[in-house]
Amino acid sequence: MTAMAMRPFVNQVDVAVVGLGPAGASAAAIAAQAGLGVLAFDRKKTAGKPVQCAEFVPAMLGHEIGGIDAVAQQLIYRMRSFVEQQQPDETPDFRGHMVDRERLDAQLVAQARAMGAKCEMAVGLAEIASDGILETTDGQCYRPRLLIGADGPHSKVGRAIGSRNVALVETRQITVPLLQPHDATDIFLRADIIGGYGWLFPKGGVANLGLGVLPQERARLKPLLDELHLALADQGRVGRDVLQHTGGAIPVGGMLKCVGALQGVPVLLAGDAAGLTNPITGAGIPAAIQSGMMAGAAAKAWFAGDAQALANYEEELEDLFQSSLARACLRRNELLAQYARSKQPDAAALRRGWIAYDAYWAA
Repeated sequence: MTAMAMRPFVNQVDVAVVGLGPAGASAAAIAAQAGLGVLAFDRKKTAGKPVQCAEFVPAMLGHEIGGIDAVAQQLIYRMRSFVEQQQPDETPDFRGHMVDRERLDAQLVAQARAMGAKCEMAVGLAEIASDGILETTDGQCYRPRLLIGADGPHSKVGRAIGSRNVALVETRQITVPLLQPHDATDIFLRADIIGGYGWLFPKGGVANLGLGVLPQERARLKPLLDELHLALADQGRVGRDVLQHTGGAIPVGGMLKCVGALQGVPVLLAGDAAGLTNPITGAGIPAAIQSGMMAGAAAKAWFAGDAQALANYEEELEDLFQSSLARACLRRNELLAQYARSKQPDAAALRRGWIAYDAYWAA
C-alpha cells in the first residue's frame, strides 16, 4: 500500500462499507443496528448527487424501499414500447414510482447514521491491500473485520477479490421540460441503439430522457439522444431546453461471485458491484437495497458465530435474482449475436428482447 510503512496507525473497525448508494447505506444501517461498529464512506460529496439513474421503481419491487412515498415524485400506471417507427405497444397496469434519487439516497444515509453507522461523504477508497487494509483518500487506513463492497459497477472492492463487471452499457441522460401530462414509461427500441434502448420517464413537470449503448458505441450516444430529443420536441411532448445532464455505466453481465476474502478479511459485494442490475432494463434500485440489507444481515449473523452466514448470503442472492438475470442475459446475448453476424435485429427480435412482450418470457 502506498506509504504504508510510514503510517503508524491503522484504525480497526468491525465492518467497513465502501459506497453509500442504496446498497451500501442499507448494509450499513442493518449492521449498525446489530450493534457492530460500522464505517461507511463514499467519494460523492452529497448522497445521491449527481443522479446517475432514470429514477423509476416498479411497484412490484417498491416494497423494498421503506418510506418510498416520501421520495416519490410521480406515479406510473403503464408502459409504452415504441419499436422502430411503429405505433407504441401498450402494457397496461405496469405500475411504479418515479422517485427523487437524491432524496432517496439521503434518506437511506440518514437512516444508517440513526442506527449508529459512521457515514462519511467526500471520502473515497484510494487503495485496498491484499491483506484487506483500506487506505482512504483522506489519508486514513482501516482494517475491517468484514468488508462490504457497494461501490458500483467499477467496484475496487470487487476487483480486489477478482470479481468485476466486464459487460457494461454506457448511458447518457438529460432532464427536459415535460409539456404534456404523462403517466407512462416510454421505451424506444431501435436497431441503431446497439446494446441498449432509449427511454422517456415522466417526473411531474419534467422528464428523464436517456439512452444506453455498448461502450464501443459511446461516441454515438449524444447524436442519438439529440435526435430522440428533437423528435419528441417536434411532437410537442417535451421542451427543447436541457435542464440537466447525467450518465454513467450500468453492469449488464449478470450476477458476479459475491463472496470472497482478503487474507482472512471476509468480503461481500452488493448492488451494482455484485452485478445485480437487470441487463435488459437497467433496473437496479430495489435489488441494491435488498442485497444491501441482506449483506448487513449476513454480517450480523457472521459476527454472532454463524459460520455459514456468508455462503448463505450468496445462495440467497442466487435464489432471488439468478433466474431473472439469466433470462435477461440470454435475451441480450441473442440480440448482440445478430449484430456480430452483421445482421441488425428486426422488429420481432427487438420485441423478443424486451420485457413487455410474451416472446421475452417464452422458453
